[in-house]
Amino acid sequence: MNGPEILIPLVLGTLGIMTVLIPIVGLTARFALKPIVEAIARMREAQAGGAGRELAVLEQRVSLLEQQYQSLDTTVERLGEIKDFDRQLTAGGTPARVPTARAGDAGSTEKL
Repeated sequence: MNGPEILIPLVLGTLGIMTVLIPIVGLTARFALKPIVEAIARMREAQAGGAGRELAVLEQRVSLLEQQYQSLDTTVERLGEIKDFDRQLTAGGTPARVPTARAGDAGSTEKL
Protein backbone atom coordinates (compact mmCIF):
# COMPACT_ATOMS: atom_id res chain seq x y z
CA MET A 1 0.00 0.00 0.00
CA ASN A 2 1.98 2.89 -1.27
CA GLY A 3 0.96 6.40 -2.21
CA PRO A 4 -2.63 6.69 -3.45
CA GLU A 5 -3.63 3.28 -2.20
CA ILE A 6 -3.23 4.32 1.43
CA LEU A 7 -5.10 7.58 0.88
CA ILE A 8 -8.34 5.90 -0.27
CA PRO A 9 -9.16 4.20 3.07
CA LEU A 10 -7.99 7.29 4.96
CA VAL A 11 -10.30 9.61 2.95
CA LEU A 12 -13.20 7.16 3.21
CA GLY A 13 -12.74 6.85 6.96
CA THR A 14 -12.52 10.62 7.37
CA LEU A 15 -15.68 11.17 5.28
CA GLY A 16 -17.52 8.45 7.23
CA ILE A 17 -16.59 10.02 10.57
CA MET A 18 -17.47 13.52 9.31
CA THR A 19 -20.85 12.26 8.11
CA VAL A 20 -21.68 11.39 11.70
CA LEU A 21 -19.82 14.20 13.49
CA ILE A 22 -21.13 17.18 11.48
CA PRO A 23 -24.79 16.65 12.52
CA ILE A 24 -23.70 15.99 16.10
CA VAL A 25 -21.66 19.20 16.19
CA GLY A 26 -24.57 21.10 14.60
CA LEU A 27 -27.10 19.84 17.14
CA THR A 28 -24.72 20.50 20.02
CA ALA A 29 -24.07 24.04 18.81
CA ARG A 30 -27.81 24.65 18.36
CA PHE A 31 -28.69 23.54 21.88
CA ALA A 32 -25.66 25.25 23.42
CA LEU A 33 -26.01 28.57 21.59
CA LYS A 34 -29.81 28.93 21.71
CA PRO A 35 -29.95 30.11 25.36
CA ILE A 36 -27.13 32.57 24.74
CA VAL A 37 -28.81 34.04 21.66
CA GLU A 38 -32.18 34.27 23.48
CA ALA A 39 -30.52 36.02 26.43
CA ILE A 40 -28.93 38.57 24.10
CA ALA A 41 -32.30 39.14 22.37
CA ARG A 42 -34.08 39.64 25.75
CA MET A 43 -31.37 42.07 26.85
CA ARG A 44 -31.84 44.17 23.70
CA GLU A 45 -35.63 44.12 24.12
CA ALA A 46 -35.27 45.21 27.75
CA GLN A 47 -33.03 48.08 26.71
CA ALA A 48 -35.55 49.19 24.09
CA GLY A 49 -38.45 48.77 26.55
CA GLY A 50 -36.50 50.62 29.23
CA ALA A 51 -36.17 53.62 26.94
CA GLY A 52 -39.94 53.65 26.45
CA ARG A 53 -40.54 53.58 30.20
CA GLU A 54 -38.00 56.34 30.75
CA LEU A 55 -39.73 58.44 28.12
CA ALA A 56 -43.11 57.96 29.83
CA VAL A 57 -41.63 58.93 33.20
CA LEU A 58 -39.99 62.02 31.69
CA GLU A 59 -43.26 63.04 30.00
CA GLN A 60 -45.06 62.74 33.34
CA ARG A 61 -42.39 64.82 35.09
CA VAL A 62 -42.59 67.54 32.42
CA SER A 63 -46.38 67.59 32.77
CA LEU A 64 -46.07 68.04 36.54
CA LEU A 65 -43.53 70.82 36.06
CA GLU A 66 -45.89 72.59 33.66
CA GLN A 67 -48.69 72.38 36.22
CA GLN A 68 -46.42 73.79 38.93
CA TYR A 69 -45.32 76.59 36.60
CA GLN A 70 -48.93 77.54 35.87
CA SER A 71 -49.70 77.49 39.59
CA LEU A 72 -46.70 79.71 40.35
CA ASP A 73 -47.67 82.07 37.52
CA THR A 74 -51.17 82.41 38.96
CA THR A 75 -49.77 82.98 42.45
CA VAL A 76 -47.35 85.67 41.25
CA GLU A 77 -50.15 87.42 39.36
CA ARG A 78 -52.34 87.31 42.48
CA LEU A 79 -49.51 88.69 44.63
CA GLY A 80 -49.06 91.54 42.16
CA GLU A 81 -52.75 92.42 42.46
CA ILE A 82 -52.56 92.32 46.26
CA LYS A 83 -49.46 94.53 46.24
CA ASP A 84 -51.21 97.09 43.99
CA PHE A 85 -54.26 97.01 46.26
CA ASP A 86 -52.09 97.50 49.35
CA ARG A 87 -50.20 100.35 47.69
CA GLN A 88 -53.46 102.10 46.86
CA LEU A 89 -54.68 101.68 50.45
CA THR A 90 -51.48 103.07 51.96
CA ALA A 91 -51.51 105.99 49.51
CA GLY A 92 -54.92 106.97 50.84
CA GLY A 93 -56.73 106.45 47.57
CA THR A 94 -59.75 104.32 47.00
CA PRO A 95 -58.82 101.07 45.31
CA ALA A 96 -60.50 100.41 41.99
CA ARG A 97 -61.53 96.94 43.11
CA VAL A 98 -60.87 94.55 45.93
CA PRO A 99 -58.86 91.46 44.88
CA THR A 100 -60.97 88.37 45.33
CA ALA A 101 -60.01 84.75 45.56
CA ARG A 102 -60.19 82.86 42.28
CA ALA A 103 -61.33 79.31 41.68
CA GLY A 104 -57.71 78.09 41.69
CA ASP A 105 -56.99 79.88 44.98
CA ALA A 106 -59.42 77.80 47.06
CA GLY A 107 -56.75 77.06 49.66
CA SER A 108 -55.67 80.67 50.20
CA THR A 109 -56.35 82.15 53.63
CA GLU A 110 -54.91 85.60 53.15
CA LYS A 111 -56.17 88.62 55.05
CA LEU A 112 -57.03 91.58 52.88
